[in-house]
Amino acid sequence: ITRLTNSFGADGDPAWSPDGDRIAFYSDREGNRGIYVMNADGAAVTRLTGTGDTDTSPVWSPDADRIAFVSGRQDGHDIYVMNADGSGLIRLTLDVPGAAVPVWSPDGRRLVFVTQRAGNIDIYIANADASGQARLTSDPAVDKFPAWSPDGSRIAFASERDGNSEIYVINADGSGLTRLTESAASDVRPVWSPDGTFIAFESYGDGNGDIYVMSADGSGPNRLTVADGVNSSPSWSPDGTRIAFQSSRDGDVDIYLMDANGSNLIRLTDDSAADKHPVWSPLP
Repeated sequence: ITRLTNSFGADGDPAWSPDGDRIAFYSDREGNRGIYVMNADGAAVTRLTGTGDTDTSPVWSPDADRIAFVSGRQDGHDIYVMNADGSGLIRLTLDVPGAAVPVWSPDGRRLVFVTQRAGNIDIYIANADASGQARLTSDPAVDKFPAWSPDGSRIAFASERDGNSEIYVINADGSGLTRLTESAASDVRPVWSPDGTFIAFESYGDGNGDIYVMSADGSGPNRLTVADGVNSSPSWSPDGTRIAFQSSRDGDVDIYLMDANGSNLIRLTDDSAADKHPVWSPLP
């Protein structure tokens, strides 16, 4: 285990660049939260956003040339995009409440994000230069956790529009709304398999949380985890054969690994601290 940062501030939300050479994160080490980037060995830590700003949740574009992030610099929470060296800052959303971490399209040309406008928390889309913004969902209920399909044609998301949270999918232009799950449990955080044929998601009921996988058309939901506690944050391996996830089944939160059908469970971390949010590195 190697410690990459060493400061008196809190460092959070580390994000690998797609090329595996750099890690972006946010830190309050200079008195307020800012976006930083460093080499994968912890060297060359550089602050990318101004010292008077409050910035969090960096997300790399697929080509590693840009970083999207959430900022409170204008007395709200808006989404910004900048070049990977901190230049070329663009404000994507304008003075709207509830702006959440954006998700890049697979080709890096667009972003989908959640924000509250007209009184609703809905899903919007925009070009990476902030042009072409469009509202994809419109419902009094909360729409959240958007996820692009690998081919960029569809967006899965969770919505409470039918009384409890279920998984839906729409085309990238907002058409073709289809409900994929229907249960008494709360289904959230859909994650596409690398080939786009399956969707993993979290489901909460009876005080526990478990991970399920279904076909991209919603058929055949299969429960992969069966244990007390919360099993969450599924992350597909690049070849689609395994799923990493976090679980509190043994009293604290650790990282586990299983085959995509739920077999061959392996505990990867064993520490009294909470180990969360596993993310697979991409294929080179």
